[in-house]
Amino acid sequence: MALFSFFSKDKKENLNKGLEKTKESFFSRLTRAVVGKSKVDDEVLDNLEEVLVSSDVGVETTLKIIKRIEDRVKRDKVLNTSELNQVLKEEIAEMLSGEITDGSFDSVSNTGKKPYVIMVVGVNGVGKTTTIGKLAYHYKKSGKKVCLGAADTFRAAAIDQLTIWAERTGVDIVKQHMGSDPASVAYDTLSSAVKSEADVVIIDTAGRLHNKINLMSELSKVKKVMQKVIPDAPHEILLVLDGSTGQNAFEQAEQFTKATEVNALCITKLDGTAKGGVVIGISDRFNVPVKYIGIGEKMEDLQIFNKFEFVDSLFS
Repeated sequence: MALFSFFSKDKKENLNKGLEKTKESFFSRLTRAVVGKSKVDDEVLDNLEEVLVSSDVGVETTLKIIKRIEDRVKRDKVLNTSELNQVLKEEIAEMLSGEITDGSFDSVSNTGKKPYVIMVVGVNGVGKTTTIGKLAYHYKKSGKKVCLGAADTFRAAAIDQLTIWAERTGVDIVKQHMGSDPASVAYDTLSSAVKSEADVVIIDTAGRLHNKINLMSELSKVKKVMQKVIPDAPHEILLVLDGSTGQNAFEQAEQFTKATEVNALCITKLDGTAKGGVVIGISDRFNVPVKYIGIGEKMEDLQIFNKFEFVDSLFS
């Protein structure tokens, strides 16, 4: 896998450090799974299945990986346990959705969309507002004019937090008072962004996990109103998930992917958990690419996801 060469040294070091707990947990289990074995047999595969499931990769994705390795064993006749790490790297990378990127926040320039509109969804507490603030920082740093929309109008704290991030990063924000119609805020934000010739618009939305009907209705309304200003908006519907919640993140992903056309994921708080396997399972199960990962509190700890770098770090 000579493809593992995209990130700068600093980004690689940050990634390695951010995934440290997951790596330690995963490797200690993987080592026990193959101890005393020279080749991959049924017992090793059973042990490997347990390792992947207990690392929060998810049952469905785990079974796919095991099946792929079984096929490799049959094809190659004998697969040594010493080769297992490389085979796992290849199969896990194959499971991850998305294009290969160079980790640059300048990619919106290549979309032909101006402004490029990102609608951010997710429950409260997953790091949604922090993620928006860090995205604003990175896009501005890459030379983009950024505008934020405070469309989570159900909590005064959400508007206040986003305002602080706008001030901190030096970007524009459009907001109304608590209890305002979220769709109205989205409309005003896009109208303002078009007039000011913004490059990137990031719209926050309510972080309540409503019942499915209300969630669908609210998000659909926000999207429709946006399209009155920019017909193909939003260009990115970003679901933010807390990686440390493990299987709960799967449940949230299921609710939101049913409620709206999520086409990108951000997995946060990976530095504080050994459950980094959720990145693999959620991307595979919902066929939605992971676009960003959060591996710490600093601005630089929000990275554009590269599946080869992620897998390489996991096994380094």
